[in-house]
Amino acid sequence: MSDRVGCSLCGRIRGVDEDATQTLAWVSTREKNIVRWLCPACARRHTRDIEGKLPDEYW
Repeated sequence: MSDRVGCSLCGRIRGVDEDATQTLAWVSTREKNIVRWLCPACARRHTRDIEGKLPDEYW
């Protein structure tokens, strides 16, 4: 991965030498054509917020 990705909440930077399972656990969101990333820890902490943004059809 050549792009530097940082968590939009805590600022953690995803490392190129990071364990592959941790790299896959990063979550991306798109709001108004802006992509934001959440590290695995912040994604776990804010799961309810993420679920709340899902469309009603999902449920």
